[in-house]
Amino acid sequence: MVPPRRPAAVRRRPPSPRAEEYLTVIEVQVSGLAIDDKTKSPVVILQEVDGKRILPIWIGQNEANAIALELAGQKFQRPLTHDLLISIIRGLRADVVKVLISELKENTFFATVLLKHDAADMLAVDARPSDSIALALRAKSPIYVSEKLFDGGSGEKVETESLRHLTDEEQAEELRRYLESLNPEDFGKFQL
Repeated sequence: MVPPRRPAAVRRRPPSPRAEEYLTVIEVQVSGLAIDDKTKSPVVILQEVDGKRILPIWIGQNEANAIALELAGQKFQRPLTHDLLISIIRGLRADVVKVLISELKENTFFATVLLKHDAADMLAVDARPSDSIALALRAKSPIYVSEKLFDGGSGEKVETESLRHLTDEEQAEELRRYLESLNPEDFGKFQL
């Protein structure tokens, strides 16, 4: 009998030590959220923990809201998607060890979430940076970015001129609009 194949997005072992020699990473923190004035898209701003360089990453509205909620320390009565995923990870006796944003190809960033199971297994899960960041914030795990993304070594330039940071009032207004756009019927109706 042939054992089932693992999805390509999940690797059982971390990359070989030789591969890590060529990848220099920088720890970052979420500096804030911004809006790109040209595209009106949300942007998460990552800044070096021990430096001033920033890396903007354009993300979706739902992921921006998930990041904003966690940054503001706001919790819902019921778990949202990223909260649910953290609960599942912990329920499987695993932890989010770190997040690595490693590449930029054709204007798309790539990230990996590294999970450690209590039996010492490491899993590397391919994920979007926005989801990875939302998970790392909830798990209180570090976020790393490949040095080449700061140095422009990816071969692609990230434009930052059109970014405008959101004020606290604007973030609150964005959250209010998002919450108002939710349809109560989407959550289902339950009667006891």
